[in-house]
Amino acid sequence: MHVAQVYLVDFRSYEQVDVTFEPGVNALVGPNGQGKTNLVEAVGYLATLGSHRVGSDAPLVRDGARRAVVRAQVAKGERVATLEVEITPGKANRARINRGSPVRAREVVGLLRQVLFAPEDLALVKGDPDGRRRFCDQLLVQRTPRLAGVLSDLERVLRQRSALLKSAGAARRGQAGGGDLRTLDVWDAKAAQVGAQIVVARRDLVAALRPHVVSAYEQVSAGRADVQVTYRSSIDVTADGPAPSDDDDVGLVEAQLLAAMAALRSKEVERGVSLVGPHRDDVVLGLAGLPAKGYASHGESWSLALALRLASWRLLAEDPLTTGDDTEPVLLLDDVFAELDARRRDRLAGLVADAGQVIVTAAVPQDVPEALTGARFDVMDGEVNRVW
Repeated sequence: MHVAQVYLVDFRSYEQVDVTFEPGVNALVGPNGQGKTNLVEAVGYLATLGSHRVGSDAPLVRDGARRAVVRAQVAKGERVATLEVEITPGKANRARINRGSPVRAREVVGLLRQVLFAPEDLALVKGDPDGRRRFCDQLLVQRTPRLAGVLSDLERVLRQRSALLKSAGAARRGQAGGGDLRTLDVWDAKAAQVGAQIVVARRDLVAALRPHVVSAYEQVSAGRADVQVTYRSSIDVTADGPAPSDDDDVGLVEAQLLAAMAALRSKEVERGVSLVGPHRDDVVLGLAGLPAKGYASHGESWSLALALRLASWRLLAEDPLTTGDDTEPVLLLDDVFAELDARRRDRLAGLVADAGQVIVTAAVPQDVPEALTGARFDVMDGEVNRVW
């Protein structure tokens, strides 16, 4: 699989740009702030309907424009598909496949698979749980595209449930406009039903990812290491209800979520937030039995972050749950090599040099390792020109 062409209209800094890529290595070179990252961000958006830089769509639309269009031709063997997403902040995004009639944006998920390395990846190890949850969910929707709809349903249910909890809390405090809890049981059931699917899917994902992370960490760091990758759910720390477990039975997890909501209802009403569910979970990373966050050195943290991305690439390439074939995802390396020491830089380059397609961004040509030779593009003042 490779991206043959990317066409953008009013996306980030680009009023319009059209770039033709090649299989193998493609290097986008130019000073910072010229639009290199915007190109790889657009490719990543088509694959996951999300950005690795921001949590909402509004910043993706060029200042002064009402909407943005991201279009790409994706080649898979002899087949070429044209994927397009129209991004309109405040409205439902629309998509087209092969210039057909508009469909829901999530219909394009799974047709392009990619793994993106970026300087922000260090936050996967050192940052807050929401970044690790987003990492899981973006990988989930590529591995099992139908989960894009489940995640959307979960977001909607949690929004409704939180509004009800705030209203009930206001009523308890005697404030005007407060509501009651007569409908909370309905939203509890919906949150547990949808949330259980996400918890089980994430547990399965982490279990499948774990051996790849261990192997990739050893390759990046050139030494054996005791790496731990575990999924910690909010129901694992709730005393009441069915005993928590790693069981993949959705019905059992749904019962656990319902029991946890019942046990925490008073606190939830008091605080006006949902305290249990996939939105409170975390992926816990460890080295030699200690939490990586707070204990790992800067170099170890980078090795672990790289291992997570390499593991994602290998899982998508090898796991039959993806699309039923072994096509490699596209690799996007956004200004990563400038962040790495020489040893990790060379090892990462060697590990990905033979990938089906790699798109690299760099501020100067020297930041592109010699192992990654291929097509070269200069990016300057919103223009992208092929050099060779």
